[in-house]
Amino acid sequence: MANLYLTEQNSILRKTGDRLIVEKDDEVLLDVPCHKIEAVLIFGNVQFTTQAVHELFEHGIEMAILTRTGKLIGQITSPATKNITLRIRQFSKFEDESFRLEFAKTIVAAKIQNGLNLIRIHAYNHPETDFTGVIDSLRIKIESVEASSSLGQLLGIEGSAATVYFDAFGRMIRGEFGFPGRRKRPPTDPVNAMLSLSYTMIFNEIASLIDGLGFDPYLGFFHSPDYGRASLAADLEEEFRAPVADRFVLNLINNKVFCPDDFHVNPAGEGVYFNRDAMKRYFAEYEKFLNREFDHNETGTKTTLRKCFRFQAEKLARVLQDNGSYIPFSMES
Repeated sequence: MANLYLTEQNSILRKTGDRLIVEKDDEVLLDVPCHKIEAVLIFGNVQFTTQAVHELFEHGIEMAILTRTGKLIGQITSPATKNITLRIRQFSKFEDESFRLEFAKTIVAAKIQNGLNLIRIHAYNHPETDFTGVIDSLRIKIESVEASSSLGQLLGIEGSAATVYFDAFGRMIRGEFGFPGRRKRPPTDPVNAMLSLSYTMIFNEIASLIDGLGFDPYLGFFHSPDYGRASLAADLEEEFRAPVADRFVLNLINNKVFCPDDFHVNPAGEGVYFNRDAMKRYFAEYEKFLNREFDHNETGTKTTLRKCFRFQAEKLARVLQDNGSYIPFSMES
């Protein structure tokens, strides 16, 4: 199943029978059966009917509402899949400081390792660029993670590793785009715009997924609870940043899928974002990237990155219920 991205401004999402339709000015822009949709993402001024929402609930389809530029506003989810037993275990584990620290160390080490793997892959394909110093530095950061004794120390290591990593990320970009370093709110250039949107997309998928499995998305173990933030989704997102979002953005740039003309400066003078048609192409590329099959290095079976989101969430559920150790997603090639 795939996600449905609604970006046509002033359109409306309706239902007819067991199908969703998108209309604008009495013209049907899209007609799709519900069983082919996993989630609906609405960007900007797109309306929807109560009947359409009822249909989404009946099929267990999540709905996310975002600004036109891709900032997540909120989600609409069915209450049918809540797992109170899992939530009780989640809250119990949150009180276990030893578990929280070990889980956080695992997540941070995986985040740095996956970033290191991405750099190694690029270095192998482009030996003319020397990443030796970066690789050595990130190895030391991973060793520091294992030796850390508090969440505060881990946050410091994560931040310093990110500085090293994004310096290398800028050197992996080839072609017309420049990269001034990671700039978040708002993104100041096309590369940061693509990174921010990709992180939002992954975060939204994971938040919807763990909510559907019965977790409380707002209670994380590495990211402390914060009003309005799905901290558990932020935890699980970390291991997927480099192998999904960063690798995807590098592919878009280095394969010349987009050019600087595909972006515009916000009329208010704050931030750089995709043009409308370019954003539609972005979603098409995102779906292809997440649904491309590869061999899972843990199970040996065919899988996709989207399936890996669920695999990791289900793995965390088993860890909480059976007191095992969490093994994060690893990108090896």
